[in-house]
Amino acid sequence: MLTIKNVDYEGEYTLLCEFSDGVSKRIDLTPLLQYPAFKELQDKKQFIQFGLDQTIFWANGADIAPEYLYAHGTTV
Repeated sequence: MLTIKNVDYEGEYTLLCEFSDGVSKRIDLTPLLQYPAFKELQDKKQFIQFGLDQTIFWANGADIAPEYLYAHGTTV
């Protein structure tokens, strides 16, 4: 099962994620901010208050599957 081991905010809605398979990817989440679950995260103060529990989540209930992040990220 693919999980996220570490995540860092790089600015401008971009996260650097280290996955359980050892691969690190940079992911721009700007495209997701148009969807209702992510709309309030357009406020960067809220966006940067994410948590990590095998995936990334926010206090408003939004979360993102590790598989999505893996598929849409750029390997670093």
